[in-house]
Amino acid sequence: MRQLAIDIETYSSENLSESGVYRYSSAPDFAVLLFAYAVDGGAVQITDIASGETLPDEVLAALTDPAVTKTAWNAAFERVCLSRFLGIEGYLDPRQWQCTMVRSARAGLPLSLGQCAEVLRLPQGKMTEGRALIRYFSMPSANGIRHMPADDPERWATFKAYCIRDVEVEQALLRRLMIPVPEFERELYVADQLINDRGVKIDLALVQNAERFDRELTAEIMAEMRRLTGVENPASPAQLKEYLRRSTGLSVASLNKSSLDEVEENLQFYPEARRVMALRRLAGKTSNRKYRAMLQSVCPDGRIRGLLQFYGAARTGRWAGRLVQVQNLPQNHIDDIDRARSLVRAGDAGDFSLNYESPTQTLSELIRTAFVAREGCTFHVCDFSAIEARVIAWLAGEDWVLDVFRQGGDIYCATASQMFHCPVEKHGVNAHLRQKGKIAVLALGYGGGAAALDAMGAGRMGMSESEERDIVGRWRKANPCIVKLWQTLERAAICALAGYPSTVNRGLSFSMFRGCLCVELPSGRTIFYPRARAVHQEDAQGHVKSVSVEYEGLNQTTGKWTTLRTYGGKLTENIVQAIARDILGEVILRARDRGLEIVMHIHDEIVVEAPHERTLSEVEALFADAPAWCSDLPLKGAGYSTPYYLKD
Repeated sequence: MRQLAIDIETYSSENLSESGVYRYSSAPDFAVLLFAYAVDGGAVQITDIASGETLPDEVLAALTDPAVTKTAWNAAFERVCLSRFLGIEGYLDPRQWQCTMVRSARAGLPLSLGQCAEVLRLPQGKMTEGRALIRYFSMPSANGIRHMPADDPERWATFKAYCIRDVEVEQALLRRLMIPVPEFERELYVADQLINDRGVKIDLALVQNAERFDRELTAEIMAEMRRLTGVENPASPAQLKEYLRRSTGLSVASLNKSSLDEVEENLQFYPEARRVMALRRLAGKTSNRKYRAMLQSVCPDGRIRGLLQFYGAARTGRWAGRLVQVQNLPQNHIDDIDRARSLVRAGDAGDFSLNYESPTQTLSELIRTAFVAREGCTFHVCDFSAIEARVIAWLAGEDWVLDVFRQGGDIYCATASQMFHCPVEKHGVNAHLRQKGKIAVLALGYGGGAAALDAMGAGRMGMSESEERDIVGRWRKANPCIVKLWQTLERAAICALAGYPSTVNRGLSFSMFRGCLCVELPSGRTIFYPRARAVHQEDAQGHVKSVSVEYEGLNQTTGKWTTLRTYGGKLTENIVQAIARDILGEVILRARDRGLEIVMHIHDEIVVEAPHERTLSEVEALFADAPAWCSDLPLKGAGYSTPYYLKD
């Protein structure tokens, strides 16, 4: 036996989508029900464990045999669940596993087995009966009853067929997804699994009290809103819109987060309605729900595991957040953060509220601090400085930007200086221009215009439309190589689609493979754009006036597989973020090789849980040298040490 393809069906009283697989499999009533498998691509067999069958000895031995590669869709689920099933301490070695879902993601395909089968038009797809069968056999019913195979033999037979089909679909996908995987990527997947297995400790007392405080504060806010508005459900946008129309005469199109500033501004002569909108903002503080997510996913040992999804972001290959969504934690700005934490840990909601003008906002700013280092350790938090600005300048050959970074300069001041042709110092001459340089660097690197500046907050800073257009023009004039990069990448993509592969900046290679537009990165990893094609637009005389690039992918809003369009700026964004991800991957592997234990990472930042003898300088050293494939890229990492996670 060389390869064992696996799919299992399980039972647990824990809600998998809320708790994650680590807590799910830690439940006292956790059980493996069915074990379907195929040996070396052969016919699928199934062992009905719930009905008393036992795994064949050779299959059982293969689960811990390093010579046998285990494959599964979302292999982390099978690996963690089977670790509990086997009763081993810790978790099965991820080096012995390959994840078909990750392989799908690398090819630019969905992270859903059923959806992936549909996209590839496999003859047999995932059985649609599965969801109802899982609710029946794998979860307790609404009144807490567990259904056994004997309760409905016909359904159970269908459940077994469903489990078998999943292995068959996965095997078919493996045969279709024969794309090369660099050794670097294999190693990084293993390192990712070890980070998820390790998990991160939370301050349980803080989280429990913060979650309770938030519930009580929200109830008080809703009560005040009812008193002020007279509506039955102040959480209802429709009812609040009707209240505003009735009390102010204003018709409001939307009450979502992005619209509230404008709505409140229009209510400046209606103090009561303005107060209602301020209360709505507080009640809608969705970030505080993360406390509840922590309580739902924390394991019996006080650590949360499985926070990161490897290759969760299409094309760039960046990680996606799971469970608590650590990739979008609120920042902390309160000065007395130790005192705020102490007040929450003390458990007196009234005392806490008396000390802060906006208690819900304070709770939001304490979310990061819920992640704590275990006893005898500290967190060393370190990240790259302006990584995307560095990478895009390196890729484009924008030498003046690279020189600023090499000399340790302030890129926002330097950019403003280039744009306005005058010296700009952070706390000195023309300091007011630095903010314009900063917003331009953050917003305009990927072909965006005034709308991109607006999305970054230019309007809230008081910039007029004409001023925004002026900043766009000045930034582009100051960065001609980056502007040229957008055009170069778009032309390379169109040429590849026409059958003419090419290699452009820093060895970026554009080609076609099985209907996919492929972009090989300097690291050796490839970005795939499935079913890509060039779309020609003609004028009235039938002459081609423009060519655009289309491909198939997931619509991030609807979650549906559809036709998407890309262009030079978007290609640049994908490639730059993918390169930055690969550089972070190098840091993660260096940490592993040097015995530094990463517990989580957020964008371009890592959090290392280290005993006190391991110093911050050791972690910062991981960031000092660029990988060999971008050895002339000036990188800089800086960090800080803290007993709990925060934004320094």
